[in-house]
Amino acid sequence: MSQNKNEAKDRAVKSRVGDARYVAHVGVIAAAYAVCTLVTMMFLGSLAWGPIQFRVSEALCVLALFTPAAVPGLTLGCVIANVANIAISGTGMLGMLDVVFGSLATFAGALFTWKMRRRPLVALAGPVLANALIVPAYLPLLLQGIGFYTIPFTSISLDGAYPLMYAFGLVTTGLGEAVIMYVLGYPLSRSLAKTPFVKRELAQLGTTK
Repeated sequence: MSQNKNEAKDRAVKSRVGDARYVAHVGVIAAAYAVCTLVTMMFLGSLAWGPIQFRVSEALCVLALFTPAAVPGLTLGCVIANVANIAISGTGMLGMLDVVFGSLATFAGALFTWKMRRRPLVALAGPVLANALIVPAYLPLLLQGIGFYTIPFTSISLDGAYPLMYAFGLVTTGLGEAVIMYVLGYPLSRSLAKTPFVKRELAQLGTTK
């Protein structure tokens, strides 16, 4: 009887330690994504959130190949970065579109990556597809709010051109995300997979790639 109680206590302690580790991972990933995004915004400006996006911090989505904590961590980091961007870019309440739907795209992409983690090249398509499909849906409103009245690099008015604007955003956002995920993210994931820390985390999760 005493042995059973001790085993139950050990399981409870391990559970609490596991929960604390998970929360810590979420916080670290969120902070890393938010900081990387804000640095990208400082140096690349609208290339981090505008009609043509190369948000370098999206490369961190590869963390979802290694831990489920990356799903809420990346999402929270995206929320923080997009809220900060409202102040930086002056988008006002229209920026909330990016906070809500941009973060939704990050969540969906990260979740897909985690679910498909055993096939990394397929898994990394999650953020590409999620951002390409979701971001262009609100992009015209956001662009008009910051002073764009034509589709970028064309003379086509945004008024009444939603299908064309969506198509433009689908291509440019998708291509930008693909470059980040496969040119930066994939090599990053290969390097991370060789580190003792990631190997230890995968072993604790009982997960192998």
